[in-house]
Amino acid sequence: MGREPKSSGVLNPNRVMPSTTVRHDGRMSTTVHTFCRYCLAACGVEVTVENNRVTKIAADKQNPHSWRDFCAKGRTAHQLVEHPRRILNPMRRVGDTYVEASWDEAIADIAARMNALIDADGPDAVGVYYGNPTGFSSSNVIFMNGWLDAIGTHSRYFVGSVDQNAMHVVATAMYGSMLMSPVSDIDNCDYFLLIGTNPAVSAWNWLETVPGGWRRALDRQKQGATIVVVDPLRTESAEKADVHLAVRPGQDWALLLAMVKVILDLGLEHRQDCAELATGVPELRRLVGEADLDDLAARCDLPRERIERVARDFAAAQAAMVVTRTGVSLHAGGTVAEWLGHVLNVITGRMDRPGGRRFEPGYVDTLRLASFAEAKPHKSRLAGREMVAGAHALSELPDEITTPGPGQIRALMINCGNPVVSGPDGAKLDNALAQLDLLVAIDFVQRESHRHAHWLLPAVHWLERDDLLAFTSSMHDEPYVQYGAKAVDPPSGAREEWRIFVDLALAMGKPLFGARGVNGFIKATRRLARISGRPGLAFGPRWLDRLMVATSRKINGRKLKWRDVMAHPHGMVLGPREFGHFREALRTDDKMVHAAPPEFLARARELLAEPHPAAPDGYPFQLGNRRHRHSMNSWLNELPSLHPAGKHNEVLVHPEDAAALGISDGDRVKVYSTVGAIELPASISDRPRRGVVVIDHGWGSRIFDPRGGQQPESYGVNRNLLVDGGLLDPLSQTSTLSSAYVGLERV
Repeated sequence: MGREPKSSGVLNPNRVMPSTTVRHDGRMSTTVHTFCRYCLAACGVEVTVENNRVTKIAADKQNPHSWRDFCAKGRTAHQLVEHPRRILNPMRRVGDTYVEASWDEAIADIAARMNALIDADGPDAVGVYYGNPTGFSSSNVIFMNGWLDAIGTHSRYFVGSVDQNAMHVVATAMYGSMLMSPVSDIDNCDYFLLIGTNPAVSAWNWLETVPGGWRRALDRQKQGATIVVVDPLRTESAEKADVHLAVRPGQDWALLLAMVKVILDLGLEHRQDCAELATGVPELRRLVGEADLDDLAARCDLPRERIERVARDFAAAQAAMVVTRTGVSLHAGGTVAEWLGHVLNVITGRMDRPGGRRFEPGYVDTLRLASFAEAKPHKSRLAGREMVAGAHALSELPDEITTPGPGQIRALMINCGNPVVSGPDGAKLDNALAQLDLLVAIDFVQRESHRHAHWLLPAVHWLERDDLLAFTSSMHDEPYVQYGAKAVDPPSGAREEWRIFVDLALAMGKPLFGARGVNGFIKATRRLARISGRPGLAFGPRWLDRLMVATSRKINGRKLKWRDVMAHPHGMVLGPREFGHFREALRTDDKMVHAAPPEFLARARELLAEPHPAAPDGYPFQLGNRRHRHSMNSWLNELPSLHPAGKHNEVLVHPEDAAALGISDGDRVKVYSTVGAIELPASISDRPRRGVVVIDHGWGSRIFDPRGGQQPESYGVNRNLLVDGGLLDPLSQTSTLSSAYVGLERV
């Protein structure tokens, strides 16, 4: 594969400290080796620092595992640290402006107002929404949930209902744990079936990470492997694929069910796994027996013969895998499609075998820890829906804020998120946020979702904090550990999120983690640290990091030690990739894969009974999405170096559709739906299939100047203003962000 040799594994008992050099001008320069925490790729980076200021970020090519997908987002990370509108101290709203305040004032005021609301209306009056950045901090989510458990609220909302809940629902039903995410064995694969993913841009990165994954897949292709990409858009990955299936948006489930039908009808399944690894195969046979192949082909708008050929070739390949990603999830049938992708891997013998999907146990038993941290079951007040992955659907949040009655949300904490932009029908949510008694935002800058905030609390960037992302250790494609050392000190007024939640629990008099005695213990360790002059004695994330390592599993017969982690600033590969862990990792009662959960079968039958998809009058196009390597969901688009061509998004229109509407390249157009309208430039392209218009997700957030005097800076437009929040996948509660129907006209 031409990959760099891995570290020898010989442990250095002495910690390798950042190197310091003296430049020719006499200034001191320090090099820190850490990893990027923008996404799960966790690329190893080399950070050059002078006078507590980052001067350069480069790929750490001494990292034995994770640097190969290093991108401009990591290279420019320090620009967010130095953002001219960065919030440097807590800021309190006074009229239409903000004034700086101390942390003592902020915590005391927020705690008192939240306690008053809880006393009046119960704990569910206080809620939280948390975004993706919380998952790339070793302490944020843990202590946030500790605070939520302390106050006893069920009003929890998470970005998972925007794009990833389907995976959690399927993993729970099939494998018994929402975090059991199989990883890809790319280097031995002969047939890649990639659905709703663009790894040429996203770097084989979602709830798994395979460093250099796309390049490794292309290397396999040169050796004879086949790559099939399923996407309504001819993406960068589709251009390199052997086969591109331009499926109708939202109909991936029909394509996958057709493939399952072909394989089972022709007897191409892996009989041993169907009998000994999985339950429910007879139920699958009954389901496909009720389905008509011509009907399924018509639904996904692909020739039946092509579907049959791909199904036969996939089943016949020596080693193969189905990979499903976000593009599958953002539809009303998203969970069924995600499920059927896993079913294909199971019934054709691709689980826990070379070239397929395997379970990486990592150095921490994440599945066991997740079972301890599961939120108590709860149905939402108005919609009556259960939580998914410990949170309710973002689409429900506006009504939960504006509808009076017991359990009405009156205070909300937005923890490193921008839900007005990332979720559906942002105008409705924005209106609801304006009606809260208390809105608190934790972030670096004041974004679109924070414009009504009563308090702005300054967060700490990953360049300014230490992290050990133990909970993601099973999502790497090999056993690997790295301690993420901070490169610079944060501004004196910024505070790590975990500390905010601990201080709030103490100020509110609520027991952190809902456990008696914890608050007293924390106070005692803080007193001890203050008296002794040793800050490390105060309880905090480092205690948990050490505990994770101390209780880690043996790998290659060897126990990981804290000094081992500290001795390898570039990270450490703990051993070779291993097979044989999948069955033992299953958390189902019978230690079998449940291939046919009843709720999935029922939903598939509902979809089969629905009429074929057709555009409603006046809205002839479906709204698609695409990923840019230099964008990151609803943030980072405000950094100019990431988007040298201009800080905006555009709408891709097929040439024949554009000609019919009299639209030329560069024309300003209006895209409208039943719930909203936006204007942006058109780009004429044959990349999307006819009838699909594509607008990038994540744009349209303004960056405000809370200090006053400057107008908000605006970047692009928010496509999700066009999406009706009431349209959901009923199993995952994910909004239909990529199958909404819209109209288009030249302005």
